[in-house]
Amino acid sequence: MADASHLNDRSAAGQPTVGGQPTVGLVLGVDDATPLEFWVAVADGHTLQLDDVVALSRVLPDGQQVKIYGVVSQLRARQEGASFQSDVFLINQGVLPAQTSEAALIQPTRFEPEILVPPLPGTEVRVAVDIERDIALSFDTVARDRKLPAGLSRNNEPVFLDFDFLDGTKGAHVNISGISGVATKTSYATFLLYSMFASGTLGAEAANTRALIFNVKGEDLLFLDHPNSELDGEQAARYKPLGLAPGPFRDVGVLAPPRKGDPNATPATGSRHLGVSPFFWTVADFCQQRLLPFLFADAEDERQQYTIVVQAVTAQLADLAATDDGAVTLDGQLIRTFAQLVDAIEDKLQPVDPDEPVDSRWAGRAVGTGTINAFIRRLASARRHVEHLVRADIGSAQTHAVNLDRNQVTVVDIHSLHDRAKRFVVGVVLRQAFDAKERSGIARPLQFVVLDELNKYAPRDSSSPIKEILLDVAERGRSLGIVLIGAQQTASEVERRIVANSAIRVVGRLDPAESRRDEYGFLPAVARQRATILKPGSMYVAQPRLPVPLLVEFPFPAWATRPSEAGAVSSSARDSGSDSGRDGEPDDLFSGLT
Repeated sequence: MADASHLNDRSAAGQPTVGGQPTVGLVLGVDDATPLEFWVAVADGHTLQLDDVVALSRVLPDGQQVKIYGVVSQLRARQEGASFQSDVFLINQGVLPAQTSEAALIQPTRFEPEILVPPLPGTEVRVAVDIERDIALSFDTVARDRKLPAGLSRNNEPVFLDFDFLDGTKGAHVNISGISGVATKTSYATFLLYSMFASGTLGAEAANTRALIFNVKGEDLLFLDHPNSELDGEQAARYKPLGLAPGPFRDVGVLAPPRKGDPNATPATGSRHLGVSPFFWTVADFCQQRLLPFLFADAEDERQQYTIVVQAVTAQLADLAATDDGAVTLDGQLIRTFAQLVDAIEDKLQPVDPDEPVDSRWAGRAVGTGTINAFIRRLASARRHVEHLVRADIGSAQTHAVNLDRNQVTVVDIHSLHDRAKRFVVGVVLRQAFDAKERSGIARPLQFVVLDELNKYAPRDSSSPIKEILLDVAERGRSLGIVLIGAQQTASEVERRIVANSAIRVVGRLDPAESRRDEYGFLPAVARQRATILKPGSMYVAQPRLPVPLLVEFPFPAWATRPSEAGAVSSSARDSGSDSGRDGEPDDLFSGLT
């Protein structure tokens, strides 16, 4: 067995070296070494820090060599020779002899060949760099064009995701957790989109791949097509190791709800006015596309009796005759506004003559007056929140439908809407995207969906039409080519099946109580503790190819993330963005970036 002090003397002089790298320590003999974890004594003159990647080897009795790779997950320092806490003062004064030692806990990531044996005490350990680092992190097993840049290590080395686990080849979906405002969940989601388009990972498919982003807070995502005026040279340089050129998204379409009471349907935005289009649905769309259930998608149990009325009314509305300008007719009455539609439905469910029976086609069979009234109350309460989103009272109303094929990236702004209206928009647009992929019958081109506040739309302990769509996306989206990048503060409050179907798990800063939940069992104990103090821009990323999550830092966004950061858009980029997807195939999202 090698002697630790002998190692310290030689390593301080630059010897020995293993695999071209100096030995930084020896496997400890006073702690058990297993194939799952082992401790390494750090040699004098050397330092290991959390997240460092190391390599070592063991020769088996038959002469076969097994190379072992791992990641530093914990560090400790202690004074050998001290028995009491107060001994530190005596040792510091030179009264009591002792020696300070450091040790690093290693979590193995790979064995080559895959013979799962523990390293022997005294085995020399080195830092893994270049090809050894790629082997340790299994980057060497991923085809070059399938490596998706996911961020940088603490040493500014690139960290990659296997794109096969994102595009549906072997898995799909990303789930991101973290405290609001600190974990930078949405920033990392948009970084992944930028990385996909700008790295060339999508190849020729990039031109037709689409991304849908719901903007749920402020107007931060309305300026993705603007360069970030706060990006300095040092931050811009961090894109280079990732093989990315910093710049804004080019082909972006921004949709916002119309202002309430505005006869011209002017988009309700406060900081951006150019390049924003209003979105809403005609009354005919609302009826024929069976959108009424989404007004009741307020995370309440669908076993409530009033849902019988919802289904019956939805079926009747679908049969109404539509006019060319998006209105409908009911009993000879022309209905152009949502308010008129609500009144017409109430008339069907509450006849003027109290002795007249309610039409069972509208109310459903075996439904009492109390159930009907519960439905009417909920429908009436939704009226003021969504009436500006369902209308046929302006010219060319049909042109304001949400078109996900018009731009490469479509931002749907819902931050100013009431929660009920938010759920309506999210549910309807998600179903539109999902149905479009089902009708196409093919997985390509891919459709990415970025949705924050996932716990609001797919809560664990209730059911709703939106939750059912999100479950469909999570469980069948891989085969259909629709990929969910979902985010939430607390994964413990999100439907388990949605989180479980996410091949890529990402964790930013966590609340201490939340970090102890079972949903974060993929994080080692030390990583869970560390997640409570992560700084903005740092995320733990777990992927199926690696047995341990990796801590990554992603560069400062090169696109504006708030109105104050929005730089000017060049005329060429503006022209390209406005024309793409209308007269022909859209331009490559990042062509021409410098």
